Amino acid sequence: MVSSEQRRRQLAREKFERQQQRRETARRKARRRNTVIAAALAVVVAAGGAAFATGAFSSDGKKSDAAAPSNSPSPSASSTPEPKMAVDAKAKYDMALKTNTGDIRIAMDAAKTPHTVNSFKYLADKGYFNNTKCHRLTTQGIYVLQCGDPQGTGSGGPGYTIPDENLSGLGKAGADGTVTYPAGTVAMANTGQAHTGGSQFFLVYKDSKLPPTYTPFGTMDAAGLKAVQDVAKEGVEGGAGDGAPKKAVTIEKAAVTKE
Repeated sequence: MVSSEQRRRQLAREKFERQQQRRETARRKARRRNTVIAAALAVVVAAGGAAFATGAFSSDGKKSDAAAPSNSPSPSASSTPEPKMAVDAKAKYDMALKTNTGDIRIAMDAAKTPHTVNSFKYLADKGYFNNTKCHRLTTQGIYVLQCGDPQGTGSGGPGYTIPDENLSGLGKAGADGTVTYPAGTVAMANTGQAHTGGSQFFLVYKDSKLPPTYTPFGTMDAAGLKAVQDVAKEGVEGGAGDGAPKKAVTIEKAAVTKE
């Protein structure tokens, strides 16, 4: 027969085990949250809202690097209004990126992301992306090549912001707060706040889990995906998991056309 002392010890032991289980569960959740946060930073535009005050267009539609950067993280740092809608919101478009490492064709659906497609056509028509570097490669946690900064530093932008779009296009977020951005997906980078996309975008070369806060607006063709994967195989400068790609990538010319 179990004595009262033995019963007391048993209950204390069971309580301790329950506490340990709760602590371990909390630690696992914290690790997952930290992993998501670290991954998300890889596709956040550097320097907050300052990204959108540099590399802006002058009144004649040409690129100008003379605009002074702002330290404000707010989208109100935009110094230029979003381009007037000029694309067919019911049509599909093709963005062709001619790079030194291979051509990348991106299929875009204006019905799902009209503001994003319109912005890319506007910028491409102005030659904004021509002779710009893809400044960031991430090979740990998430798998992306980030491009679209005329400064080549991660802090450049067109001087305006566009709204987030199609955020539910990849499905509902799981318990860890992420969705899978499949290999071949092209999505917008942002400052970490809503509706702060500019010109920077990332090319997903391997399935990556991220919060559904980055507008997925296009899909690479097979040849383009392979070209990005070949860049990723070379790794990051210095052997890190995040930084400038060892195999430099330059967008020599970008063009957006209606299918």
